Amino acid sequence: MATPVRTDETRASEAAAAAFSGRMLGVFNDGLLALMASVGHRTALFDTMASLPPSTSAAIAEAAGLQERYVREWLGAMVLGGVVEHDPARGTFRLPPEHAASLTRAAGPDNVATLMQYVPLLGGVEDGIVECFRRGGGLPYSAYPRFFAVQSEDSGQLLDGTLVQRTLPSFPEIVRRLEEGIEVADVGCGRGHAVNLMARAFPGSRFVGLDISAEAIAAARAEAEAWGLANARFEVTDLAELDVFGRYDLVFAFDAVHDQAHPRRVLRNVARALRPAGAFLMVDIKAKSHLHENHGHPLGVAFYAISCLHCMTVSLSAGGEGLGTMWGEQKARELLAEAGLGRVDVREVEGDIQNLYYLARPG
Repeated sequence: MATPVRTDETRASEAAAAAFSGRMLGVFNDGLLALMASVGHRTALFDTMASLPPSTSAAIAEAAGLQERYVREWLGAMVLGGVVEHDPARGTFRLPPEHAASLTRAAGPDNVATLMQYVPLLGGVEDGIVECFRRGGGLPYSAYPRFFAVQSEDSGQLLDGTLVQRTLPSFPEIVRRLEEGIEVADVGCGRGHAVNLMARAFPGSRFVGLDISAEAIAAARAEAEAWGLANARFEVTDLAELDVFGRYDLVFAFDAVHDQAHPRRVLRNVARALRPAGAFLMVDIKAKSHLHENHGHPLGVAFYAISCLHCMTVSLSAGGEGLGTMWGEQKARELLAEAGLGRVDVREVEGDIQNLYYLARPG
């Protein structure tokens, strides 16, 4: 039998196949590295190592109050993943300060280890999502027992470092009105940290946080009470049923609209709730509405995955339209205009690669 002739096209195809296979193995490695990084965050191993000189696994475990055998195995993944340095002669491990700057709680909004928690959290619903692929529908919020806690930690570290110091000053007209004293609502406020930060920074304005989760509202009220805030209150509210007219001068929505089962209805309710000279600041995912325009997006893969595994499916579970995380700027403008908020100014805030800021007014 004659040996098949290997053409340049065949060789190129084989090389491409080998390169892709290598990439997928890298994805597998990095996916499990992300899972181990989540463990490192939750056990405070990154924080502990940042404060230590080069140390043995036993010394690290003792300082962190953890079991050495587990810490040693975790360190193996961290060393081979290029996160932690290892000196085999001395048997010591070191977290370089350049790495600690992205992995410790002291890094504040730059702490990407917080994001790693989404990997095991969303992986935990894989069976349910696979079933949704087959039968349709979606998974309810109750399928995600840690989601609010992780989301609160993630958004909290960002808000603490940027909301009052950087984000709001990007909108001088809003800051001026907040200083004068106005009525403000945050729709889909979650645990209310943004409301409490603004209420503390602008004591002359009055704030209300609205969310459908009683658990989240309870946490928001507890924080407001702990901070001694008299100008912040919170209500358990289904935003799709919000029945308020001309009450607020300013309404915020921080990454909340794309999660809604009925976003069009929510936006119409927001428009009705505004006073004639009011404004709606909608902070939502920075993306385009067409897939081909999102090539090169630094978090595009992650956002489509999060949409499939959480944002889209929770909307579908409630009989919603499943707008999805990557609904994008064109669709956002369309829905705002449809709601009667047609005067839209879209801005970016320096340092925020995740979001666009839609300042919308009636018209």
